[in-house]
Amino acid sequence: MTRTKPSVKLEAKSESKPLSAPQKALRKLGLDRDIDLALHLPLRYEDETRIVRLADTREGDMAQIEATVVSCDIAYKPRRQLLVVVDDGSDTCTLRFFSFYPSQQKALAVGNRLRLRGEVKGGFMGRTMMHPSFHMAGGELPNALTPVYPTSAGLPQVYLRKAVHSGLVHAARHGAFVETIPPEYMPRSAMSAGAKAWSLEQSLHFLHHPTPDVSLAQLEDRTHPAWQRLKAEELLAQQLSQLQSKRARDELRAPALVLKKGGLHEQLLGVLPFGLTAAQRRVGEEIAQDLMRQVPMHRLLQGDVGSGKTVVAALAAAVAMDGGWQCALMAPTEILAEQHFRKLIGWLEPLLSPLGKRVAWLTGSQKKKERTEMLGLIASGEAALVVGTHAVIQEQVQFKNLALAIIDEQHRFGVAQRLALREKMLTHDGMPEQEPHMLMMSATPIPRTLAMSYYADLDVSTLDELPPGRTPVVTKLVSESRRDELIERIRHQLDEGRQVYWVCPLIEESEALDLTNATETHALLTEALNPPGVKPVLVGLLHSRMPPAEKKAVMAQFESGAMGVLVSTTVIEVGVDVPNASLMVIEHAERFGLSQLHQLRGRVGRGAAASACVLMYATGESGRVSETARERLRAMVETSDGFEIARRDLEIRGPGEFLGARQSGAALLRFADLAEDGELLQWARELAPLMLDMYPELAERHVSRWLGGKSDFLKA
Repeated sequence: MTRTKPSVKLEAKSESKPLSAPQKALRKLGLDRDIDLALHLPLRYEDETRIVRLADTREGDMAQIEATVVSCDIAYKPRRQLLVVVDDGSDTCTLRFFSFYPSQQKALAVGNRLRLRGEVKGGFMGRTMMHPSFHMAGGELPNALTPVYPTSAGLPQVYLRKAVHSGLVHAARHGAFVETIPPEYMPRSAMSAGAKAWSLEQSLHFLHHPTPDVSLAQLEDRTHPAWQRLKAEELLAQQLSQLQSKRARDELRAPALVLKKGGLHEQLLGVLPFGLTAAQRRVGEEIAQDLMRQVPMHRLLQGDVGSGKTVVAALAAAVAMDGGWQCALMAPTEILAEQHFRKLIGWLEPLLSPLGKRVAWLTGSQKKKERTEMLGLIASGEAALVVGTHAVIQEQVQFKNLALAIIDEQHRFGVAQRLALREKMLTHDGMPEQEPHMLMMSATPIPRTLAMSYYADLDVSTLDELPPGRTPVVTKLVSESRRDELIERIRHQLDEGRQVYWVCPLIEESEALDLTNATETHALLTEALNPPGVKPVLVGLLHSRMPPAEKKAVMAQFESGAMGVLVSTTVIEVGVDVPNASLMVIEHAERFGLSQLHQLRGRVGRGAAASACVLMYATGESGRVSETARERLRAMVETSDGFEIARRDLEIRGPGEFLGARQSGAALLRFADLAEDGELLQWARELAPLMLDMYPELAERHVSRWLGGKSDFLKA
């Protein structure tokens, strides 16, 4: 079966005038269609439906009053501010503005009658409001709560409210809210007390303009039937699109790869210097079964740091190469790609050489001569296995017959990059175009609810057992005020012949600051660990801006044992394997993500020596670590189980950040909460196949409404 590439719809160039700042801001928020605006729901609400008397307000109330300005003056102590006193007939209130314009001063002139809204503060000097919103009094009060929407710079709430209202009206007029869920399948939680289901249109109108008598608690915790209806719609759209993707892939054809008796797979098992764990054998069998089918494999191999994913990948590659096909392994960084390359060359090259085959290496930093040679080997098919970074998917790379694509740390690649690797499948000996089998690997285990939701179109294999010989890593929290004690501990480790990592954080605002931080730490440790009259200690420095050859030289020194301490940014997060390193120090650990901390900790404990990971934190100007950072650090100390770490990470960050929204391409859940909405997710999983089979047109309309063209990304 010949595969057709998805068409890309390009908008014609508009001759109209340039977009205004608010229009550009709407585009930036992804609010392009009427339905997008209709689905842009409020963050919170303000009650502007009633006027209260100042005398009836209490400390901390958000209140709307109507009052007359009795004085308006600029004060200069303790800082420049506009002080306005207003009187509503029951009491007076002082309004404070630290930033103000002449137009605002004019509106706040003595004698003007205003409608004001703000938080009432009490005090020795009477009631005050800081920067209240205000306009001239008069006009009818609204009969619904006022929505406050998520916005961005250049997009005022007034403009956004009008745009959303317009989107709602136009979407309804063009039939965007036509019911797509058969009434008999509606979830109970989306029904009102009278057992009548809320329609999508009714739910959206209500959530944009709720009546004042509604329970604010139900709106805020999203348990109101209108919210439940939206969550159900969103989860069903996601499950439908994933199932459509899986079924479409089941229609494609891939090479059927069979285990040969006495072949490369069996030979590799014979030369490995270790035995496989039960988990590795089980997962290897699952993958081998997939490869035997003519349907493209689309499997996620997940396992904790050090669980042995690389050897499972090598065994899968052996099956492909045994049939005369090529295999590609793509890793996100050169350090990780090279780690794989060295392991795979050691295991596979002796078995491939007698067959006239090789393992090729492909990265962006290669010299032109070496790169040209590798491209030739890949195109001719002599390179049976190609290992590299994103260079593997560049246009000039042409495979002769790619049958298996393995993507390590798959969440680190953008969707477009993963799709590009699938496009590398060409014809083989005149046969029709086929799809490569795809094996994605991740050392960030996926919690079950996340797998049910975001990986519903994937088969998931889990390595839930660590190989014997891995030493448990003790994790300690240490304040940066104890840096000198820590350096003393490092000296003891070095005296015992051990090696140490010292990781400096990335500072998002500036690469130059990252480099300064790492360079200063390197200088400090070099001086502290090399006092006069003692055996010198080589302290190395590794960061992302170094030339690849220099990085390689530094890593070679550390791996050989010649270098005692390696100061590094997070480039060593994955792929570095030095069994003699027994201490990991992570500076400013409060700045790191939980999965990143877990990955870094996995660099130690790879040998027989007792190992430790020290999380050094700084309390900052406030003298405290943020609550979120404290949760992350607490989780690291309490558990070393990658699955428990992943579960807590999901709780702390939510699915969007956990998966890397920028990388995923697929629409992440905006309304449903996987921790709270497990029943709705199960409902959507059960209804999706039934909808595709019995109501295909409704299913198509439902997916289009929620995802637009984004469902194509699920193919990656």
